[in-house]
Amino acid sequence: MFKAEKYETSREKNYELVGKQLKALIEDEPNRIANLANASALLNQFLERINWVGFYLYEEREEQLILGPFQGLPACVRIPLGKGVCGTSAAERKTLRVADVHQFPGHIACDAASRSEIVVPIIKDGILVGVLDIDSPEKERFDEVDEKGLEAFVHTLSEYL
Repeated sequence: MFKAEKYETSREKNYELVGKQLKALIEDEPNRIANLANASALLNQFLERINWVGFYLYEEREEQLILGPFQGLPACVRIPLGKGVCGTSAAERKTLRVADVHQFPGHIACDAASRSEIVVPIIKDGILVGVLDIDSPEKERFDEVDEKGLEAFVHTLSEYL
């Protein structure tokens, strides 16, 4: 058990470090798209066993998410609020960690290789900005450590959007 606890602490520390790297990358840059592009590249480099990482930005007028900066294969461009994992996370304004996307009602399959997904809403001053979306070709890829680490990452990011 000691080794498992040490491993968890190590992963938590790694998330802390990537959060600091994010802040260093974006704190002096006012452009939202540039910051989101660097954030997706940073997570793509940091996270193992993923096949897509990126952002969908909320368009209030159309009540949908629009594809933003990402790393991975071409993706769905528009996701209606409340549809799929991303749209549901945005509508409910809560993180969704899905162990098997094929079991998620209404899952939108942009990449047939994706098996699990985590989506973290980006909220700034109580307003939905968009979501961070990460897919993996492995079932059950994301756990509580990832969830907490990515929520902290998004919190840091939202301060600069």
